[in-house]
Amino acid sequence: MCAASLGPLNITDTTLRDAHQSLIATRLRTEDMIPLARAIDDVGFFSVEAWGGATFDTCIRFLNDDPWERLRALKAELKRTPIQMLLRGQNLVGYRHYPDDVVEKFVEAAARNGVDIFRVFDALNDIRNMKKAMEEVRNVGAHLQGAISYTTSPVHSVEGFIGMAEELYSLGCDSICIKDMAGLIMPHDARDLITGIKGVADVRVCLHSHCTSGVAPMSYQAAIDAGVDILDTAMSPFALGTSQPPTESVIASVAGTSRDTGIDLFKLRKVRNICREIRGKYEPLLNPISERVDSDVLIYQLPGGMISNLVSQLKEQDALDRLDEVLREIPKVREDLGYPPLVTPTSQIVGTQAVFNVLMGGERYQNVTREVKDYVLGFYGRPPAPISPEIRRRIIGDEDPITVRPADLLEPIYEKMKKEAMEQGLISMEEDVLTYILYPNIAPSFLRGECKQEIIPDKVPQAAPMGIAGIPHSMEVEVDGEIFSVRIMTVDGGAVEPLAAGAAQPVRGAPPRGDLPGAVKSNMQGMVLKVMVERGGTVRKGDTLIVLEAMKMENPIPSPRDGRVTEIFVNVGDVVQNGDVLMIIE
Repeated sequence: MCAASLGPLNITDTTLRDAHQSLIATRLRTEDMIPLARAIDDVGFFSVEAWGGATFDTCIRFLNDDPWERLRALKAELKRTPIQMLLRGQNLVGYRHYPDDVVEKFVEAAARNGVDIFRVFDALNDIRNMKKAMEEVRNVGAHLQGAISYTTSPVHSVEGFIGMAEELYSLGCDSICIKDMAGLIMPHDARDLITGIKGVADVRVCLHSHCTSGVAPMSYQAAIDAGVDILDTAMSPFALGTSQPPTESVIASVAGTSRDTGIDLFKLRKVRNICREIRGKYEPLLNPISERVDSDVLIYQLPGGMISNLVSQLKEQDALDRLDEVLREIPKVREDLGYPPLVTPTSQIVGTQAVFNVLMGGERYQNVTREVKDYVLGFYGRPPAPISPEIRRRIIGDEDPITVRPADLLEPIYEKMKKEAMEQGLISMEEDVLTYILYPNIAPSFLRGECKQEIIPDKVPQAAPMGIAGIPHSMEVEVDGEIFSVRIMTVDGGAVEPLAAGAAQPVRGAPPRGDLPGAVKSNMQGMVLKVMVERGGTVRKGDTLIVLEAMKMENPIPSPRDGRVTEIFVNVGDVVQNGDVLMIIE
């Protein structure tokens, strides 16, 4: 295809979503977005990605900022520019599958409050996990952009992705996005994939990539020459590193050609200057690791932040000499699990298990995480390649994986949870029901107005929570610019069941610290969600004592021994630190 025959290039600017998610952990506040959105609306972008992804979570968890009010406020400023959101298929903006009735309500509410374009993807490229959300997007009359989670492996190919794009087009997609979340796509593959998709579908094609590996700008140029219709870019103060290529540079590179965007660079200066001011305010949150090129991503397909955290953890355990073993193990685990694309949550699943396989010693998969077990059982969807019977047997024994769409096993919950939230006095508008359903552990305090806005620190702490005896009890990983503190739970003969139902009556007061006899300590910072035992009760080794909520995940704390609970130092709602004594078991 001759570049001279191609039409103008369109730009989706990601500054208001993926760019600040990638570089400052999604901490940009609505108050700083409004003047930026007002300036952006005068530029002439195809769309502005401003919602979805991790923005919903961080709004209520850290910023005391209602995501629905944010969406409405942005819509009021973006009068001419469509608002785009990233939707994780059946996961919506959460980290698990939600029933179909919740998907219906969420998409309708998002469209009603201001979303014009929905980019829908699934971490495993399992279209079954995308269909319901896609159907609802069509029902509300919004622009449906189906996304391919791009990766490389022996079972992934340009031809396979072209076939997926053809299927997405047949399901009514208005455009197709090649979502290269790790910055892996090479220029020749970008060219072949774009021309191939256009050969089988009369549809606009978008390329989304990250500069983590340093290759993205070259791949963008190849995409431009191949006829890509839309490119994702970020304003220069929030570009490069783990973010996207700079908006200004891409626009300048096609100026005066048949692919000229028609966007005035002088209009962009105003936007750029506002972004500079915002960057200055949030400078303490910028991690140098996120801003540099990390070519290891091309070998291990892990974002640079995750590799850096592996280094930190192994160093703390005096096992830094085993880093190369862990990095070599990651591709092996990925192969064992059917080559999943490494994007949230599959990157955490694979990376954590690789650490286990190396540091535990003995046979691989001697201990497996609960997430790996659920993955092999099919609760995340269909792996890209079949998992061998031997690996499956090591991980789940004689259990049979599910073969249906995971959401088919979920009963409707919207009306039930709406009633529950109303009884707690949490609902002031219909959208609050969805907030409660998506984040039932943290939403109540937010909806009651009990949350406080996180203060921007002087500097970003680099320490990761550590375990004992050479084995990490938790891992802090950075994926797509978002930090997760993951509790590592081993599955040994089945899931841990709670000892007792109902709330416990723990002793009030600040938790003690130190090496007390019989102490059960927290190995992470988190909020106490449940206390599963009572003073005087007996427990067996492995019974769940307490459930902590830490960085978006529920983390059961198991009993390290058989015994009797003599003291409980925490209550539901308390925030504990790494090393705090939670209770005493004699």
